[in-house]
Amino acid sequence: MAQTKGTVVLAYSGGLDTSCILVWLKEQGYDVIAYLANIGQKEDFDAARKKALALGAKKVYIEDVSKEFVEQFIWPAVQANALYEDRYLLGTALARPCIARGLVEVAQREGAQHVAHGATGKGTKRAGGFLSHAPASHQVIAPWRMPEFYQRFPGRRELMDYAKEHGIPVPVTPQTPWSMDENLMHISYEAGILENPKNQAPPGLYTKTRDPATSPDIPDVLEIQFERGVPVKVTNAGDGATRCTALELFVYLNDIAGKHGVGRIDIVENRFVGMKSRGIYETPAGTILYHAHLDIEAFTMDREVRKIKQGLALKFSELVYNGFWHSPECEFLRECIGRSQEAVLGTVRLSVFKGQVYILGRESPRSLYNEELVSMNVQGDYEPADATGFININSLRLKEYHRLQSKVTAKQDE
Repeated sequence: MAQTKGTVVLAYSGGLDTSCILVWLKEQGYDVIAYLANIGQKEDFDAARKKALALGAKKVYIEDVSKEFVEQFIWPAVQANALYEDRYLLGTALARPCIARGLVEVAQREGAQHVAHGATGKGTKRAGGFLSHAPASHQVIAPWRMPEFYQRFPGRRELMDYAKEHGIPVPVTPQTPWSMDENLMHISYEAGILENPKNQAPPGLYTKTRDPATSPDIPDVLEIQFERGVPVKVTNAGDGATRCTALELFVYLNDIAGKHGVGRIDIVENRFVGMKSRGIYETPAGTILYHAHLDIEAFTMDREVRKIKQGLALKFSELVYNGFWHSPECEFLRECIGRSQEAVLGTVRLSVFKGQVYILGRESPRSLYNEELVSMNVQGDYEPADATGFININSLRLKEYHRLQSKVTAKQDE
């Protein structure tokens, strides 16, 4: 028997890319263990196990990490109001380090020398989560960055031909070749006809959310309770339904938001490697929580602290997108952002309706809002005459600016 190159644990999804990679790794002489993380995607896990074994995997691990995904990855993003380039809620980028952690744990358990993934050489939010968690003792095999692989398979057509040649069943056809990546937080659609940014998403593409135009004509009114910036309870004002555990709460919000068509975006984003890419995303629960947390945070957090925190959140979002979740700088930012959330406590009341989230009200025992102070009917602990000095001081720099501009203009007119 020929000597193998060692054991590799492959992050396996059951889709076209990783199924072909599994067979290709076998051809290269590796013993392959398939690792499939359940992070809330709609998947026939038993069928995926059978498929991996049929393709030559010597063992298959399927682990449910949905709870950990919500509590240890999604919640810190909610606390941060994490948003990449003003629109993307980082669903894929947050899932990758969660999967990577499980992948490495299995590799260590099995004594494997290698870990492998199916992220492309052009992306970062997929690959980075893997590379930043793998210890130095494990070599990362990334076929899409290896010339012997990507030269053999320059496109999805060649992958599908390879799959047909090796009897690999795949769920896509040449007529619908866009790529889908799903987890509990979101689903993304890329590639194929979507690579032309002017092409509208085809009918029937969306799977997590209804078309807002055909969504219910009656809104769902929800109350979301936060502690330390983390949602701890959701109550439906209509039927009284409540959810308290992290996973149940998130799944419930996904259902409500999906029913009302909330969370769809179609964007062109900047990848870490320098190119722009087009992606269509559905992030139902994440969209509700983004708006709710933003509101309760503004209600309870000091203005200057929040300015600093917003800068930290911007950097945090970039690090997560670029694949540096497990970096020391990202760990530092999570600690800082977590510290900022100590007083973010209270309840937000909102309406979910026709693709939108509408804030209806909020309350908190830690609110910095003083109703008497801002009232137009009550003077409160505020002396209006003090505003004159405040305005005079703050207008001083403006007077000096315009004085100089007048001198410059006069000199130019001479």
